[in-house]
Amino acid sequence: MMWKILLRWGVPLLPFVSMLLLCLIVVAVMAGSGDDGEQESTNLDTNDSAYSSTGLAPEIERFRPLFEKYAQKYGMTAQLNVIMALSMQESGGRVLDVMQSSESIGLPPNSILDPERSIDVGIQHFKNVFQKAHGDIKLTLQSYNYGGGFIDYVLARGGAYTKELALSFSSYEASKLGWQSYGDPSYVDHVMRYLKATPSSGGVVASGDFKKVMNEALKYQGNPYVWGGANPASGFDCSGLTSWCYRMAGVQLPRTAQEQFNTAKRVSETEARAGDLVFFSGTYAGKLITHVGIYLGGGKMYNSNDSGIEYSSITTGYWKAHFYSYGRVLN
Repeated sequence: MMWKILLRWGVPLLPFVSMLLLCLIVVAVMAGSGDDGEQESTNLDTNDSAYSSTGLAPEIERFRPLFEKYAQKYGMTAQLNVIMALSMQESGGRVLDVMQSSESIGLPPNSILDPERSIDVGIQHFKNVFQKAHGDIKLTLQSYNYGGGFIDYVLARGGAYTKELALSFSSYEASKLGWQSYGDPSYVDHVMRYLKATPSSGGVVASGDFKKVMNEALKYQGNPYVWGGANPASGFDCSGLTSWCYRMAGVQLPRTAQEQFNTAKRVSETEARAGDLVFFSGTYAGKLITHVGIYLGGGKMYNSNDSGIEYSSITTGYWKAHFYSYGRVLN
């Protein structure tokens, strides 16, 4: 089995480059046009998170390019550092099933013998748990250890993770199964050893109206971009997401990015704060304003684009090149 894994990393250069060019052409052709259309950002900012990592072993850090690749693929770039910290707790990078993700697809532990496959499967599973947990990081982490049943258990008891619920669930499951113990009730604490909070990095740390907006917006993280979508049933394009989520804070926004720009109060970069809108121009031919996102501070936004509903950096790459202005709609 191992020689197959090694062979993967030694693929001939010419076929690989040819396939890469073909993929880039397909992406370019599929890029949308028309009102509120966006193109995919080609730059990955791995700091789009409320946490930065600390104390990760070299055995985990060596896989960072793979974590970045699949976090981007599944719209989880904002949680990259959390995922890597989880992997540090799961394996420390010392086994091939780096994220211990075999069981998430019904296989015995450590059945996956390819680190890239483990990370691919693990991030898919993390995304599913994250969405079911409505973006509650601690609930997501504990449920990665316990299984999705813990989310149902918590939702029936107030809806938010607590250590007390983690302990009671472990006791409940152990008693039901006739085991001495069940899972790791301190799993969240163990993962958090490898993380430190960085509120200014673009993570959602807010109160008041902005918190109402983001509580709604985070329900849809990782969902696909839908042209013309303006509600959860249909999905969301860029301005559909902002108009829907700001309504949760009592702010009625017009439907399109251009109309929202016309309504918003202009603010400078130094005045911009979390909860403002951030506008872009030239992402397709047509109106002046062609894309809008929710500004989070720290050079980050939350938006619906061709990669899905996700966090994005506005200080690098595609979005920096098309940035137009900030606008205020919250008091």
